[in-house]
Amino acid sequence: MKRGLDWALVTAVLILSAISLPMIASATQAPSTGGFSLVKRQGVSIAIGILVALAVMSVDYSDLARFSRLIYVFNLGLLVAVTAAGRTTLGAQRWVQIGPVSLQPSELAKLCMIITLAASLSRRDGEEHGWAEIISSFIHIAPAMLLVLKQPDLGTSLAFVAITLGILVAAGAPGRILARIVVAGLGSVIGAVVAHFRWGLPLPLEDYQLKRLIVFTNPGIDPLGSGYQLRQSIIAIGSGRLVGKGLFAGTQNQLRFLPFQHTDFIFSVIGEELGFIGGIAVLTLYLFVLWRGLRIAAMARDYFGALLSVGVVSMLAFHILINVGMTVGMMPVTGIPLPFMSYGGNSMITNMAAVGLLLNVYMRRHKIVF
Repeated sequence: MKRGLDWALVTAVLILSAISLPMIASATQAPSTGGFSLVKRQGVSIAIGILVALAVMSVDYSDLARFSRLIYVFNLGLLVAVTAAGRTTLGAQRWVQIGPVSLQPSELAKLCMIITLAASLSRRDGEEHGWAEIISSFIHIAPAMLLVLKQPDLGTSLAFVAITLGILVAAGAPGRILARIVVAGLGSVIGAVVAHFRWGLPLPLEDYQLKRLIVFTNPGIDPLGSGYQLRQSIIAIGSGRLVGKGLFAGTQNQLRFLPFQHTDFIFSVIGEELGFIGGIAVLTLYLFVLWRGLRIAAMARDYFGALLSVGVVSMLAFHILINVGMTVGMMPVTGIPLPFMSYGGNSMITNMAAVGLLLNVYMRRHKIVF
């Protein structure tokens, strides 16, 4: 296994995960309060994630295609269980309690969708992917997407769309058709929001989600309410300047002006305390991870492995783009965690498992010739 690993990818992921520990310590003021419990939990999540990645690597990824229908049903069953008996926190019903473990099925659902959609399209290898295949792909993700949207979890439901588009591009779907779908989708969303405020059209969104969209278009409209997070995030990142204020020395972070700084807004802490140089260093590591993932897709021994790899890259790229974008005001706030960096066991373990899938494809990249 040692010789078959993409050690460059492994190293980049481990560095990102290691950086998360002092950043979470700073975000939670652990050094001054002695409250290192969240840092310890993050460390445990990293360790569990590595073990899960090793387990994922130990199974030939081609076996996942054979069990894709079972994985699809299992995934929907978990999401239905959340709706029926999930635990509610901060107004969202996203967790299932299994003994001492709190499981967030929407995180696992992203991997399940990558596997099952890649398997579905790989069965049509060599065929032209037109409207029928594209529509069937969106029908494929629709049940899971709607169940996640009901929780409500807008960010994760949009991640399904990003994963689907990425896999369809890799599968050879015509770009002009995908472009029309994206434009039509954005137009429909904008039209629905406008119709909601003008004529009361009902939308499958909570009030706070609508307010976030409004604040994104006009950041100064509610600086002490819905726009508070975004405003404080921009102040924090801007005040970091070139080299930052120093670890554990960010005023917006340490004085608690910045909400959710150890989860969704961890990049704001990086920008304030490590500055432009630290932020660019972290983004460079992410870019490297995405590049290695695309390289693995290009080297895959079969169509399924290539689509699987692109699906993982699409998921990670979406999370990075949306999370970093929302901290600087370029994307609406959607509650998307930053991979390998934000505090959260379910997110960390899912992302580690995703890397395990990439390494699985890389380890078995050589075609067997008899």
